[in-house]
This record gives sequence, structure tokens and C-alpha cells, in this order.
Amino acid sequence: MSVTPASPPASPRAFRSLTWPLLTERLSLRPAELADAEALWRHRQLPDVGRWLGWHPVDHADWVNTYPEKYLDYLVVELDGSIVGDIMLSTGDGWGQREVRDRATGVNAELGWTFHPEVGGRGLATEAVRAVIELCFTELGLRRVEAGAFAANEPSWRLMERVGMRRESYSVRDSLHRDLGWIDGVTYALLADEWAAGGAA
Repeated sequence: MSVTPASPPASPRAFRSLTWPLLTERLSLRPAELADAEALWRHRQLPDVGRWLGWHPVDHADWVNTYPEKYLDYLVVELDGSIVGDIMLSTGDGWGQREVRDRATGVNAELGWTFHPEVGGRGLATEAVRAVIELCFTELGLRRVEAGAFAANEPSWRLMERVGMRRESYSVRDSLHRDLGWIDGVTYALLADEWAAGGAA
């Protein structure tokens, strides 16, 4: 893994201070840049990709206008030099009582991802997300990684399970979908000690 630790890990974008790229068996990951907007638009514009996202661009102008507000939280995933997906990585605080709140600063990460459908079925998303989880626990020194999805988005929560995350909640009609109305949601998480005990397998 070609990264060096960041210090301190409290910043929501601490991963940007690491040395990149992060290489896996088939992929190269690095922080997204403004110049990646058009390459990401290639898959981000697709209805099948946007169906389950909290935000899907209305059109290219919407993407161009909004991307500068979002890219700092993204890692791009490259296969043979071409961008095939992105992973959101946002670190933040855990909950803590006042006396120990300082020990809960910058210890958690939230993950999210999108991949071009044309690379589906090859295990690339699993490979990329697993590498980011490893980075969270070993390089950023975090203690907990979380991800959420609409319960109907089975491919996403199946991926969470493949990388070792456990389902922590199933919420009934708590999530408002732009087309489907109020539908169920799921939350998954993984702790650093769980990863060390076998989550990396």
C-alpha cells in the first residue's frame, strides 16, 4: 500500500494528506480533482447509477455546478488508466459524553460508492471498497466505518456484507426516495478490531 499516515486524523478530508495512489491488484485509487468532473460524469449521469443516490444530477449543467462542492470527499477508482467509479470517504466524530468527547474526535468514517455498470460483476467494487476500509483502519487510524443504503438497493448492501460489514439497523420507511416515496433503509458498520480479527480476509 503506497500511502503514509496522516496526522492528526480528525479532519473530514484527512485522506487527502496521504501519499497517493493506493494500488490494489487491479485498481488505482486517488483523491478526486476538479479535472475529473467529465470522466466521472460518464457514469454519474446514468439513471441506473443515480437511482439509489441521495443526489443525482438533473443534467450536465447541474453536475458541473455541484461537483466543485462535492469532489473533496471523493476518491476516484481507475482501471487501466480510466476512471470506472468513485468512493466517498468522510471522516467525523463519534458520539461521546462531555468528559470524554475529545477521545471521540475524528474516529469514524462514512463510505459511499458508485461504479460504472459496464465494470459490474468482476469484483472491482469489492476490491476498491476493501482497500479503502483497510486505509481507514491502518493509515488513518479510525475505529469505525459506516455505510447506509436503501434496503431495496440490494447490490450495495451485499457489497457491504462482502467486505465484512455487519448490518446494524433495518429502518422501516425512514428514507424518502424521489420516485418510490418512503421506503426502508439499512445501516452497516465495521470496527477496527473486527477488521483486524478477520474482516480483511
